[in-house]
Amino acid sequence: MPKATETLLEIDLNALDTNYKYLTSKLKPETKVLAVVKAFGYGSDSVVIAKELAALGTDYFAVAYANEGETLRNASIETPILVLHPLPVNFEIIVDRCLEPSIYSRKMLEEFIVFAEGKKQKEYPIHLKFNTGLNRLGFVEKDLDFIVETLSKTQSVKVKSAFSHLAASEDLKLKEFTTGQIEDFRKISEELIAKLEYKPLLHCANTSGIINYPQAHFDMVRTGIGLYGYGNDPAENKHLKPVGTLKTVISQIHTVQKDESIGYNRGFVAGKTTRSATLPIGHADGIPRSYGKGKGWVTIKGKKAHILGNVCMDMIMVDVTDIDCHEGDEAIVFGPSSTAEELSAAINSISYELITAVSQRVKRVICRK
Repeated sequence: MPKATETLLEIDLNALDTNYKYLTSKLKPETKVLAVVKAFGYGSDSVVIAKELAALGTDYFAVAYANEGETLRNASIETPILVLHPLPVNFEIIVDRCLEPSIYSRKMLEEFIVFAEGKKQKEYPIHLKFNTGLNRLGFVEKDLDFIVETLSKTQSVKVKSAFSHLAASEDLKLKEFTTGQIEDFRKISEELIAKLEYKPLLHCANTSGIINYPQAHFDMVRTGIGLYGYGNDPAENKHLKPVGTLKTVISQIHTVQKDESIGYNRGFVAGKTTRSATLPIGHADGIPRSYGKGKGWVTIKGKKAHILGNVCMDMIMVDVTDIDCHEGDEAIVFGPSSTAEELSAAINSISYELITAVSQRVKRVICRK
């Protein structure tokens, strides 16, 4: 790729292909793959990502909300789409665009059935979410009789899958907890199948579940962060390639004398003569203020240039005192050589938060490196 001349996010589809093939190499041939493309494809471009993954053979997509699924349908993506957090106000969009809702509570089940019957639906696919320890959304085991009895009274819906979500599959110190979740889900699933008298797809493994818990693969696995190049483990990250590279450029370079300040509220006061580079990227683009005052950095000419003072809405200033650089030179915020995982750790955060925060005003450039 030519060097950046403005702030942009490069989306490397070859890296996506590599990650998909690595993760699926962990699976049995018959295990289906659900790719999570919520939050604009983890901050990249959900349509571009979904089209590439569909070409690779992905069986299912998952989004958080109905409007994200509608975006994919508007781009002529026909692969089944699971909506992980539907709300009753979105039922019209869900059915109109052939999206498949996660049903996670008694109220949600009853309300969706009423809606589906009103639309004269027959065996509309739904997915039952069970809570096995994350305690966020989901039915519990004692809801099984209610679920089956309610379903027996209608032909408007049919269970396409039953699933749960692992809370700590990346943390092997919590292996006993995760194993307990998997076994709880297995038990609930067996009871559900016996009561339904047919077998829906079963899934509970996320990216770290794919890697660490093969017994949790069941009929299908869900992968999100791994597709985008982060495996929640240094050893696994060696096999994965970050899909997104956030780049910007040096707009101007200043020489700041001792006791002079930089930025709002004099966030940095020079203790010596300092060379400062101003970059056209700020907290409106996804660089939190918490990276200010030296906690965050960009990479210029292979060297770290730490942020000076406070992060502005549209700009940051970085220390280039010891870097031989010029106005117009490229700066890397994160990418394969300086990862989002490393940068996010500087503020006790995680790669997910940094990559999904990239503003939609940042230009996306699709490439194959």
